[in-house]
Amino acid sequence: MPLILHGIGTAVPSRRLSQADAVQVAHRINAETPEQVRLMTRIYQKTKVLSRGSVLLEKDGDDGTIQERLSFYGEESPGTAERMQAFEDHAGELALEAAAKALSDSDISATAITHLVTVSCTGFQSPGVDLFLIEKLDLSPSVQRTHIGFMGCHAALNGLRVAHAFAEMDPKAVVLLCAVELCSLHMAYGWHPEQVVANALFADGAAAVVASADPSPVNPSPTHQTLALRRSGSMVIPNSSDLMHWEIGDHGFAMGLSPLVPETVGAALLPWLRDWLKEQAIDLEAVTSWAVHPGGPKILSTCAEVLSLEPGLLHESRGILQDHGNMSSATILFILERLRRRECSGPCLALAFGPGLSAEVALFDFQ
Repeated sequence: MPLILHGIGTAVPSRRLSQADAVQVAHRINAETPEQVRLMTRIYQKTKVLSRGSVLLEKDGDDGTIQERLSFYGEESPGTAERMQAFEDHAGELALEAAAKALSDSDISATAITHLVTVSCTGFQSPGVDLFLIEKLDLSPSVQRTHIGFMGCHAALNGLRVAHAFAEMDPKAVVLLCAVELCSLHMAYGWHPEQVVANALFADGAAAVVASADPSPVNPSPTHQTLALRRSGSMVIPNSSDLMHWEIGDHGFAMGLSPLVPETVGAALLPWLRDWLKEQAIDLEAVTSWAVHPGGPKILSTCAEVLSLEPGLLHESRGILQDHGNMSSATILFILERLRRRECSGPCLALAFGPGLSAEVALFDFQ
């Protein structure tokens, strides 16, 4: 029984940080020598990110210096409590924007939602974003809530698997899934190369879907293309747990990101995917649309090489990275939304990676 994605909504902060401004911030909080300043500039250029949103920006791009616009990062690194207060101040509204768009896109009333799944790895609060959405969207007080926390960039696919299970268990279930990530709250100070790379890539964003097993829970004839989730799968790569981590520290959450990640993922990816797709009675070559999480340019080029993908098949993944940066778990839903707008056809494979090293895959059809 497939899970039909009736509506998708995305949201990014209204204020944007150009990569040139981001480099200036990095020079101030990370670089300690002239050589590090030069190296920092090259690192930021290699990410291919042009701009990204941040909830922390206080003014528009043409109104004051970047230090005035982003005063959150001053002389001293903010503590974790201060960063979590910023999450509480901003996460709900960004999630609400994405969820409201998904409901509007689906033409399904908020009162029809039976299950709510929230996803985030960049903040903790209780009461959480789920209760904020229930109040602001006027969802039923009996809506069943589940939170997918701290799983990293692939977590929206884990959330969709949970939504799929709910729909299989109850064919009348209508699920609202919302992923919200405020990665800009966790910029690290000092010269730590792995964290410098993370600072250069990550950004803020939210994305939501409305889904059910029923092809037409409210509307007998959808006005736009929909996605149907057929199956999903997981893999943990042995002996790779030290290559990527996301840990709570005294000054926010710290990212460890080894340069060996693309090589390690590349070595394991092809045999696993071929075997998994064989179980779904599909050849790898039959997949005509790809939504690969853009952890960075290198992971995309590695996937393209080992899977023998034509350059155009990762156009949406590269475009989202360029336009918005890596928004962690929300990113894959941004890519799926762009693919849907293009009215693609054929099987679509979504692929994302996270600490473990782990990989998540989801097989969709366009309808």
